[in-house]
Amino acid sequence: MSQPAAASSSRPWYQRIGPGLITACVVIGPGSIMTSSRVGANEEYSMLWVVVVSVAFMMLYMTLGARLGVLAKKAPGDLIREHAGSGLAILVGACAFFISAAFQSGNNIGVGAAFEVFVENKWLVAGLIILFNALAISFIFVFKDLYRMLERVMMAFVALMLICFAINLISLKPDVGAMVAGLIPSGGKSSGDKEVQELILSVLALVGTTFVITAGYYQAYLVRQKGWTEPELKSGLIDARIGSMIMFLITLMLMSTAAAGLYTGSPVSLGNPIEVANALEGTFGPSAKIVFCLGLFSAAYSSFLVNSMIGGFILADSLNLGSRPEDKWPRIMTAAALLTGMVIALAAIILNFDRTPTIIFAQAVTVLGAPLIAAVLLWLTSREDVMGSAKNSTAVNIAGVVGIVLLIGMAYRTAAHSIPSSWEKWTTPKPAVVSVVVPEGGLGDAANDGLDNK
Repeated sequence: MSQPAAASSSRPWYQRIGPGLITACVVIGPGSIMTSSRVGANEEYSMLWVVVVSVAFMMLYMTLGARLGVLAKKAPGDLIREHAGSGLAILVGACAFFISAAFQSGNNIGVGAAFEVFVENKWLVAGLIILFNALAISFIFVFKDLYRMLERVMMAFVALMLICFAINLISLKPDVGAMVAGLIPSGGKSSGDKEVQELILSVLALVGTTFVITAGYYQAYLVRQKGWTEPELKSGLIDARIGSMIMFLITLMLMSTAAAGLYTGSPVSLGNPIEVANALEGTFGPSAKIVFCLGLFSAAYSSFLVNSMIGGFILADSLNLGSRPEDKWPRIMTAAALLTGMVIALAAIILNFDRTPTIIFAQAVTVLGAPLIAAVLLWLTSREDVMGSAKNSTAVNIAGVVGIVLLIGMAYRTAAHSIPSSWEKWTTPKPAVVSVVVPEGGLGDAANDGLDNK
C-alpha cells in the first residue's frame, strides 16, 4: 500500500483530508435532497435537531471506519474471514452490493431529473444518463491512481453543492433565530394523528438518508487507499469530523431553504426533485431552479459514482478478490453496480418500467444489511487482536450500540411500513384511463375529484 505525499503528517490538516469528503458525497444524494426538502417544507425549521442526531451517529461510525482502516493490518473482508469465517464476509459484501446496486437507479434518475427540468425529450435525457454512466465507467478503469482522482473530483462536487445550496438559502433570507431554535429537540409543527404519523415516517427517512452505515464502513477502505498509517490517525479522525460537518451544513441548508421558501403551514406534497425545483422557481424566480438543479446534479452524480464503488469494493473484498483500487475485480464489480442502476433507470424513463420491485428488494436488503454492517464494524473495532490498545472504549461501544438500535428502528419502519406500502402500490390494479371531454368552461372543482390521478 503506497503512501502518497499528500498523506505526509508535515502538511497542513486541510491538505491531508479526503476520505470524509468522499463519504459526504455519497450521503448527500437525491434521496437526501428530497427528504430534507420535504421535511423543511412541512415542518419549517423545527426538525433541524434531527440532522444533528443523525450526523452525530454518522460521525461516530465514520470514525470507527477510519480507525479500522488505519490501525488494522488487513482489509475488512480479510479480518471478517479470519475471525468469523467466509460466510459472514460474503453476507456483508452481498448486502452492501445489492443495497448500492438497487438504489443506484435512484441516483441515475436524480441525474436525469436535473436535466429533465429543462429538457422534455425523454430520449435526450436517457442519452445523457448513458453518457454520464460511460464517463463513470471510464473513470473507474482509465485512471491508475483512482483514489487521488476520485478525491479531487469529489472535492469539486462538494464545493459546488455548498455554493449552490448556500446561494438559494441566502437569497431567501431565512429566519436565523428560528434556525437556531430548530436545533433544540421539539415535537415539530404537525397536529392530528395522520400528520404526526407522517412526521414520524419523514423523520425516520431523514435519519436513514443521513446515517448511511455502508458509507461509514467504506471509510475503512478509503483511508487505506489514501495511504494513511498509524502516524496519520489524527488526520483520519479530523477528516471524518469535517466530512460529517459538510453533511450537516448541506442538509441544514436544504431543509432551511424549503422552510423559508416552501413552508405554508399546510401539508406540502413534494414527490420528486422536479417539483422542488419548480416550487422554488415559483417562490423567487427561474435562477433558483437553475442553481438548485446544478446542486442536484452535483449531489446525484457524486453519490452515483461513490455509491457504486461502495458496493463493488466491499463485495470484491468479501469474496477475497481484492480491495485496492489497482485490483481488477473491485473495478469490475463497481461497473456492474453502475450498469445495473443505469438499465433500471432507462427502463423507467423510456418504457415506464415500474421500479417498485427493485425498491422493495433494496428495502428488504437494507432491513438486514444496515444493522448487520454496523454490528460488524463495531465488533471489529472492539477487538484487541484487531485494534491493539486502540480498541473501542466502553463509552464508544455504548454509543455504537445505541446507533445500532436506531438502525434496527429504521429497519422496523421499513419492514412494517415502507415494504407493505410499496407492495400494495405494486400489486394494486391501476385504474383504467378514462377519456373525458372537457366542456368549454373547464372542469372547475371537479378536477380535484380524482380524474387526474392516473
